[in-house]
Amino acid sequence: MKGFYYLTTAIDYANGPPHIGHAFEKIGGDAVARYHRRKGENVHLVVGMDEHGLNVLQSAGAAGITPQQWVDDLAGQFLSAWQRLSISNDDFIRTTQPRHRRAVNVMIERMQRAGDLYRGTYEGYYCVRCEAYKAEEELSGEGGVAGLRCPLHPTREIVWMREENWFFRLSRYRDQLLQLLDQRPEFVQPEIRRNEIRRVLEEGLQDISVSRSRLPWGVPWPGEPDQTVYVWIDALTNYLSAVGFPDPGYTAFWPADLHVIGKDITRFHCIYWPAMLLSAGLELPGSVWAHGFLTYEGSKFSKSAGAWVDLDDAIGRYGPDALRYYLLREVPWAGDGDFSWSRFAERYTAELADDLGNLANRTITMIERYRGGRVPAGAATALDETAGAVLRRYTEAMDAHLLHQGAATAMELADAANVFIERRAPWRQAREGDQAAELDATLASLARTLGKLATLLEPFMPQKMAALGGWLGLEPLPQLDQLATLELAGRRVKRAEVLFPKWSSP
Repeated sequence: MKGFYYLTTAIDYANGPPHIGHAFEKIGGDAVARYHRRKGENVHLVVGMDEHGLNVLQSAGAAGITPQQWVDDLAGQFLSAWQRLSISNDDFIRTTQPRHRRAVNVMIERMQRAGDLYRGTYEGYYCVRCEAYKAEEELSGEGGVAGLRCPLHPTREIVWMREENWFFRLSRYRDQLLQLLDQRPEFVQPEIRRNEIRRVLEEGLQDISVSRSRLPWGVPWPGEPDQTVYVWIDALTNYLSAVGFPDPGYTAFWPADLHVIGKDITRFHCIYWPAMLLSAGLELPGSVWAHGFLTYEGSKFSKSAGAWVDLDDAIGRYGPDALRYYLLREVPWAGDGDFSWSRFAERYTAELADDLGNLANRTITMIERYRGGRVPAGAATALDETAGAVLRRYTEAMDAHLLHQGAATAMELADAANVFIERRAPWRQAREGDQAAELDATLASLARTLGKLATLLEPFMPQKMAALGGWLGLEPLPQLDQLATLELAGRRVKRAEVLFPKWSSP
């Protein structure tokens, strides 16, 4: 019986260290996972590394080390980055692990029994960086192999390959996949990506090559050591191997509730992967969410062109939680977005330091000054009503995976609380002897609002919001369904370091 909300991100290809694009996806996936935990669900989040393929073999060779040394080093770098960014993954799957190889073998055996694998000869263009064959119309340029380029990797030459290998009858599943989109439109999200997949299916599917001849770095084809499992068949199976497939316990997690991926790999996840699962007689995942791409101040990321953001620099600018917030607040989770140092500074200063941070500091200071550091009991106010409306809209946005809207909605509550302070003027209420009950209501309502903000924003800024909760004696933070009746009366407040220190721009 399934007992977990099972969420995955794409496993990162081992061709270089983690960068801001990798981080964007992992932060978003983690925010979804943390939100579902706040709803009281058992969540299982898996991230990992895709470690096989020709590109990895070539990269290791260029570095003068073995492929295993190459991927071990990169896996350590990715793990370190995700720990620094507070990614709450429950597993880190690597395709070089024995548990993964076993799952790949079983998948191939199941597809073989279904009659969906056959021997054949493939001849065509191959992008080593994509680890994928390309039709000529998918490429740019002209002049044969020397002049053609993959739009995603325009600096790398396209390779012409001809070899004997195994094929998968992908064409057999076209009609079933179209029917899937009709019956379960939520399977591919957002809608723009679903429409793209539908167009591909309507144009027809060709069978695909699923093995490589004499490639020494990969999962050997079962019973044929001179063939290696195609890296995408290998990689996609990670979603099963990570939860123990084929052992019976994997059904506590499978089918996955959500695959979070980039929009450049929708064909593999929304066509190849469900077709493989249908062939193997396995349940399909609930949904695939394809987020967009980041650009750098209006330009495509490119180290050679100077359009690049070093991940360590981005984390170090204002701290990991500030980067998490900025990316998910600034970039639409349903589309493309831009990274800008100036916008990062603006959002940090205006929204985190001036709005949220100042609200927290003022509230705690007033409780300390006027009520000896304990939250008073006080009647509900208009701010509590606003918080209820915000919670409803926040939940709607987060349930729809619209993370940018969820963050923006939560921050509306911080704005409302700052306006509430100016209107209620607690410093004046404290001076007037007959306003004690009104002052209690003001301070109690502000304390409840801070507790609610800490909970709503925890998926975006887990460390900072845990600290804010600690200021209020909320350790751990409450669940979402507890916010409507949240009461902090009698709790002693305590401040530590400033939540969001003001920094001058470098």
